[in-house]
Amino acid sequence: MGIEVVVEGLTKSFGKQKIWQDVTLTLPAGEVSVMLGPSGTGKTVFLKSLIGLLKPERGSVLINGVDMVNSPEHDIYETRKLFGLMFQDGALFGSMTLFDNVAFPLREHTRKKESEIRRIVMERMDMVGLLGAEEKLPGEISGGMRKRAGLARALVLDPQIILIDEPDSGLDPVRTSYISQLLIDLNAQFDATMLIVTHNLDIAATVPDNMGMLFLRNLVTFGPRELLLTSEEPVVAQFLSGRREGPIGMSEEKDAATLAAEQRSAAGSRPRAPRPLVPQLEPSEGLPERQAVLRRRERVLGMLAELPEAARTAILRSYPAPPSGSPAPGSSAPGSSVSSSPASGTPASGTPASG
Repeated sequence: MGIEVVVEGLTKSFGKQKIWQDVTLTLPAGEVSVMLGPSGTGKTVFLKSLIGLLKPERGSVLINGVDMVNSPEHDIYETRKLFGLMFQDGALFGSMTLFDNVAFPLREHTRKKESEIRRIVMERMDMVGLLGAEEKLPGEISGGMRKRAGLARALVLDPQIILIDEPDSGLDPVRTSYISQLLIDLNAQFDATMLIVTHNLDIAATVPDNMGMLFLRNLVTFGPRELLLTSEEPVVAQFLSGRREGPIGMSEEKDAATLAAEQRSAAGSRPRAPRPLVPQLEPSEGLPERQAVLRRRERVLGMLAELPEAARTAILRSYPAPPSGSPAPGSSAPGSSVSSSPASGTPASGTPASG
């Protein structure tokens, strides 16, 4: 089963440029989470900070008692082995075959025999649909295949935490839909804690158990998927609807005069219909049920009273009756909390109880 990741007060800058500040959230063990945000908001920087590839100035990332920001380098290095990381472009070695690329972590970090390495590599390549392509070079295959090879490489050490950076970039809608299903299937098979960075609305709507959003150097909100998908917070609503009207501009934030003009223009117009809340994807036929589903159900029902009415309603529609022994809807489970972000005042799940 995956491991809970607890982020407290994380702040990262490059020189005088602050990327984000005071980010606090918990990735529940074994669940799939998504981090949204406009381009340039530091989503990839956040991923690299979780695994210790970048060093934030303040805050902590606690995994099994190890702080990936402040612990000794040896402890960070050992804890990093719990991670699988898929970079946006696959980050494959151009001179190596796909087989050797996927085998690289096993040869680097284990003493397994080549026969065992081959068995593991072929299993992972089969999982991502790349059997038959193992002798090809990265330059001989499509971008989508390179992404899947990068994902296979991220899985060979049986990670308990999987970080995935922009799995849809450069892919057409059909391939994106295949990737979305693949991510759910992998969670069913590995029961790993997963964090996906994306700005793809279809992935955001159908894949995660939890969602967060970065904007203007702050975490706007983080919590159950229903919290964001029903949010009336202007920046969240604008992003999820993909429209021009709202705080997000071409560069970053619009000024007050532009926002006021938009509001005057929209005052007499018919309100847009909210984005429909579509069902979350389920594992493909023949795969086990996701263990995260029952853990999440108990956790989310336990924090129900702290969520906005729209999110509560959406959750109760998904969970018409709590399972035996779980908290009654509206009661609070020990350790669950929903806090407000400094950027927006929108409820954000700061440290939800893990399952």
